[in-house]
Amino acid sequence: MIIAGTEEMYPASSIAWRAILVKKILLAGLFALILAPVASMAQVVIRLAPPAPIVEVHDHPPHEGWVWQDGYHRWDGHRYVWVHGRWVHPPHPGAVWVAHHYEQRNGGYVLVTGHWQ
Repeated sequence: MIIAGTEEMYPASSIAWRAILVKKILLAGLFALILAPVASMAQVVIRLAPPAPIVEVHDHPPHEGWVWQDGYHRWDGHRYVWVHGRWVHPPHPGAVWVAHHYEQRNGGYVLVTGHWQ
């Protein structure tokens, strides 16, 4: 196998070339593992307060045991956009849905995503 632009530096049969390639792949994988949790902890602080929630009227659940997840305002980078509520099946009996909500942090508002407890 020859990677474009590397044939002048490392012959395809060279053990050194393969070792360098393996090191680069391992290093890239290591960086991905290290940086993935950091990206998931990133918070978007919004200076504009979220609008009041929209009260959605809903009927009975489509199936026994399903629960209603309220809608919420999502920040799209420029403005708040309403995400409609929906019926969902809990992951296990007794699970309680904690709705999306905003908390004041760092001089703005941060969305705390909904989750099951």
